[in-house]
Amino acid sequence: MRVLHVISTLGPGGAGHQLRLLVRRLPHESEVVTLGPPAAVLDMEGTRVHHLHTRGDHDPAAVTRLRRLMRSGRYDVVHTHLYRACVQGRIAARLAGVPHVVATEHHLGAESIEGRRISRGVRALYLAGERFGQVTIAASPAIAGRLRSWGVPDTRITVIPKAIDAREYRFDAGLRDAARGRLGIAPGVPVIGGVGRLEPDKRFDLLVRALAEVPEATLVLVGDGSARSTLERLADIEGVADRVRFVGAVEHVREMLCAMDVFASPGQETFGLATLEAIAAGLPALYASCGPLEERVAARTPVRGTHRLSRDRESLPRALRAELLCLAERGGERLSARSTGIRYDADHLAASVGRLYERIADRPGRRRVIAPLLAYRGRFGRKNSFQLPGGNMRNA
Repeated sequence: MRVLHVISTLGPGGAGHQLRLLVRRLPHESEVVTLGPPAAVLDMEGTRVHHLHTRGDHDPAAVTRLRRLMRSGRYDVVHTHLYRACVQGRIAARLAGVPHVVATEHHLGAESIEGRRISRGVRALYLAGERFGQVTIAASPAIAGRLRSWGVPDTRITVIPKAIDAREYRFDAGLRDAARGRLGIAPGVPVIGGVGRLEPDKRFDLLVRALAEVPEATLVLVGDGSARSTLERLADIEGVADRVRFVGAVEHVREMLCAMDVFASPGQETFGLATLEAIAAGLPALYASCGPLEERVAARTPVRGTHRLSRDRESLPRALRAELLCLAERGGERLSARSTGIRYDADHLAASVGRLYERIADRPGRRRVIAPLLAYRGRFGRKNSFQLPGGNMRNA
């Protein structure tokens, strides 16, 4: 089976990292096409990557180029990832006559998708493309719920959660020393860490403010985003700028996790994948939201060294002080690596996706080319229409 993965952007972390874990484990011949800038492409470890930079979500020329690539590659399955790829990739796959089309929604926030507000036009364009696929994989139950609220039929949604390869995050004392040296952090200084996009919904502002109440610690923030300058100003206002390190985006967070002593994730709107990576690296973890850990708590099998934060403003600084006291009592010793079980393991992710491919391959596919007319209300073309190359089709 030949599979083409289409992804909006293949940068480090997030959906790009999930795709890397997937393609290296699938027993199929896989290729990847990214619609983002080539300069930001993650190393896919031998998997062929095509670069097709698009101008935006509405880019008929990109759809034409995608169709040409899909027809020449004669792929059996097209698997799209993230909003832009799901819109353009599903349309191109139908135009190219690819028999089977799957999509994965990795991030589908309540207010925005990949940084854009969810307007009526954004939703309608997505739904028009969704008709050209067979099934959408939701990376969490929350995403599945949002897809249903948009109007995607429940029969066309399946939940396959995000996953990690715990072995990639094992602690290494040499990496710890090297990372701390580059960051200018002395060996005995306790380090609090946060990982993720520096966006307002991640609530790293709470972490910066909490640092003022933990005077002996240094804060390391790994990631980048639109809120970085705001967080830098906040660190100045709180008088902790000399104790905050903004690392920026990194291709793999293992080295930074090795440098940390306590991990904190204060955002309420998150799956919690970074928290799973942290506990795999032997870190105590404080979190406001982490579905896999919450499942363990509900089952009365909590993961050692994890603590859920309340909405009380004092919860985070209080928990940080408690964890640093525990760290001192352990003499700085690392916790053992922990996990939340096989459901969130990368091998389970690949096996689940592989079984999905087999199921849809048993259904009759389509090899004929049609020319769609996407019905949606937007600012492109005439009302309720979105013209693509190849003719017209009424959206019944």
